[in-house]
Amino acid sequence: MVLAASSLTDAFQELEREHERQNPGIDVQLSFAGSSVLAMQLEQGGAGDVLATASEEHMQKLVDAHAIGEHAVFAYNELVVAVPANNPARLERFEDLARVPRVVLGTADVPVGKYADALIERARSKLGSAFSDGVYAHVVSREANVRLVLAKVALGEADAAIVYRSDVKEGRTKAIEVPPDLRERATYPIGVAARAKQPRLARAFMAYVLSDEGQAVLGKHRLIPARASQTAAAK
Repeated sequence: MVLAASSLTDAFQELEREHERQNPGIDVQLSFAGSSVLAMQLEQGGAGDVLATASEEHMQKLVDAHAIGEHAVFAYNELVVAVPANNPARLERFEDLARVPRVVLGTADVPVGKYADALIERARSKLGSAFSDGVYAHVVSREANVRLVLAKVALGEADAAIVYRSDVKEGRTKAIEVPPDLRERATYPIGVAARAKQPRLARAFMAYVLSDEGQAVLGKHRLIPARASQTAAAK
């Protein structure tokens, strides 16, 4: 049983298929939700062999509580502004987000919401309080995970939302880039549950995610593989 953040849905579904194909007889079960929900579930003794979150904070709390054993960072992500494909608010630059009538963010207790708030606060120092105050004044809802945030845009119920780059699929939505000096990077750790019912299989799945093949799958889904980032940093 793999508990994974909502923003990992597409990538982990492919990882599941490939891991099962290479290991006949193994059934990887995926459960997706907001990172805070999954962390609470595991902390309270819920079922789960592997946890993959969009939050180092949630993972560290579980490590400190001895609910997670072996763990490692496996990927990163970046925030963008998602708008409907027809872009009714005519938003072309991040700097104009404050004038958009309907903005959606994640709730303050889930990673996509925390990262969005950090981005907006960073923008306050660069673009002024009129920007950040304007964005918050136009927030029409806060959602419990990034998929729900993006759905508001795709359904035309919002003019813009702050989401992860990997979640924006061309078609119903498109991405507006955040200026390089304001970019907020999300960190994704994965770990084996201390009370895992299948610890050997859990470690094997985690190793696959961290392998060259697994990292390539993550990159295909527009996540930033941790191994690639470590190699770039070494150079």
